[in-house]
Amino acid sequence: MDSLSNATNVSANRSDGFNQFVQPAWQISLWAVAYCSIVAVSVVGNMVVIWIILAHKRMRTVTNYFLVNLAFAEAAMSAFNTVINFTYAVHNEWYFGLVYCRFHNFFPIAAIFASIYSMTAIALDRYMAIIHPLQPRLTSTETRVVVLVVWMLALLLAFPQYYFSATELLPGRTVCYIDWPEYHAADFKKIYYVSVTLLIYFMPLGIMGCAYTMVGITLWASEIPGDSCDHNKEQLIAKRKVVKMMIVVVCTFAVCWLPYHVYFLLHQFFPDLFEQRYMQQVYLSVMWLAMSSTMYNPLIYYCLNSRFRAGFQQVLCCCAATRAKEQLELKSPRYLQTQVSIYRASRMETVVSVAVQPEQKTFTRSPDGTPQ
Repeated sequence: MDSLSNATNVSANRSDGFNQFVQPAWQISLWAVAYCSIVAVSVVGNMVVIWIILAHKRMRTVTNYFLVNLAFAEAAMSAFNTVINFTYAVHNEWYFGLVYCRFHNFFPIAAIFASIYSMTAIALDRYMAIIHPLQPRLTSTETRVVVLVVWMLALLLAFPQYYFSATELLPGRTVCYIDWPEYHAADFKKIYYVSVTLLIYFMPLGIMGCAYTMVGITLWASEIPGDSCDHNKEQLIAKRKVVKMMIVVVCTFAVCWLPYHVYFLLHQFFPDLFEQRYMQQVYLSVMWLAMSSTMYNPLIYYCLNSRFRAGFQQVLCCCAATRAKEQLELKSPRYLQTQVSIYRASRMETVVSVAVQPEQKTFTRSPDGTPQ
């Protein structure tokens, strides 16, 4: 979807080849810094997230496996599309050939789909764990199957953008656009883009909103037990922290991508509005906000999760590497709770055995040493 406005610009300028979207060098420089900053922070941050989870056994949970998929999708989209899309957007000229044109139009939809449905899977997993704790949870194998299915659906949804992508040589420049079929082309294009927007934005956000509302009511309406149930208290606090972190992630995604989807929905129904020159700056701003969503999640994990914070410190701060590694390798709360239960059971068994121990008899010994 990154080339939709560019495709509009193509249709507006195909007849004479005049490129009205050339910008001054100072504007291009500022935008270049802004977009390159996204790539640097996103790729480094998400790769560190992937390493933290995969390199530490205690971090390999169902939720974190979906976070790996989310981090991979965001890092890949940032690395393969952000700078290329910016380069094309500033002058509306394509330098990268037909193969990359197809990939450029195809991959962002697949990556966004994989990202938001990874977040949806996490929301549903938290819902089942908290609202229906007695129901069986996803295993590692089942989690991998879900990730695979998500990517298969993502590739299927994005395939039309790959299939109809084309390049064309205009006087003085080459353009990359989506050549929709002529038979009812306008209707097909509108139906496709509205469907994509519903599937990769509004529908999953609605599902996550309902799930986290139920989870939030359950967790924050619960009273934290007193000192006699410290392990329950710690478990409840830990659940609240995870849910709070994921709510922040979802809200950040929603805010960043809302202007982008509104922009393209308006473009489908009011195309004349997008032939003005200033719309190029609007598009660059909207696209920057949307693509910046790929760099916020590592920062959110660092601020709201002590394990991820320790992992980042281990990678980025050599002086704190040993301490961070110890934090990452701490026993999981479930393990600690089990150890506490075993210890308490052992203490109780000892107390009971002492209480029921039979009364000992008093013996006296004869002069020859035999008991009497």
